[in-house]
Amino acid sequence: MLSGMDDSPRVEIGASRTKPGSVAAAVVSYFNSWAFRNLADETRRTRKNILERFREQHGDKRIALLQADHIKVMVAAKAGTPQAANNFLKTVRALMQHCIVAGMRIDDPTHGIRGAKIKTDGYRTWTEADIEAFEARHAVSSRARLALALLLYTAQRRSDVVRMGRQHMRNGALSVRQQKTGRCLEIPIHPALQAILDATPSDHLTFLTTQAGKPFSPAGFTNWFRDRCNEAGLPLGPQPTGFARPPAGV
Repeated sequence: MLSGMDDSPRVEIGASRTKPGSVAAAVVSYFNSWAFRNLADETRRTRKNILERFREQHGDKRIALLQADHIKVMVAAKAGTPQAANNFLKTVRALMQHCIVAGMRIDDPTHGIRGAKIKTDGYRTWTEADIEAFEARHAVSSRARLALALLLYTAQRRSDVVRMGRQHMRNGALSVRQQKTGRCLEIPIHPALQAILDATPSDHLTFLTTQAGKPFSPAGFTNWFRDRCNEAGLPLGPQPTGFARPPAGV
């Protein structure tokens, strides 16, 4: 159960105007389900955007008539953006699973449909030279330097780093619950990270904020951090996910 929510289902705007058994009715039902409401914020936002477009295009059609061939055509139409194709397939699959539970369908038409293959060389690991170039460009007390330190010395995903704040600091460690896995972690605060935190005072709930003082979204943070990498002269391409320098002493 999500914190702060009561047990009564929410009523989506327009729910009373949807035809029973339609795609629109199925989407509204899924939005009100615990399966949807218990998803991580970013996953819920992504699926909602996909299903809103799906509802706009096919809302009046009967959900029971959706067949595998229809879904294959929709996925194929997104072949130019494999990640989008896979997100669409994963989202419709979750909708179909909900429909089975809710008695709107007896089968899952996405069963057996494979996602698009994504060709990539993977993400490169930052080198010592990359870290030194970034640190030379961005001084201690800057948001950029704090962002690097949080990534480097906590080894957490961007979705977790952008939510960290001083309220998570307890007894020399950062107490965080990973957004994706739900795991609770106690991450010792490395002396180098502590020094940068001390040099970067903030009155905000999160360590990292936008220029307007608002918390970053994961996607917004990625775009902002890429710009900081550009300023340091780091190579273009996918953002590295690992670092060569181990956080010694942790």
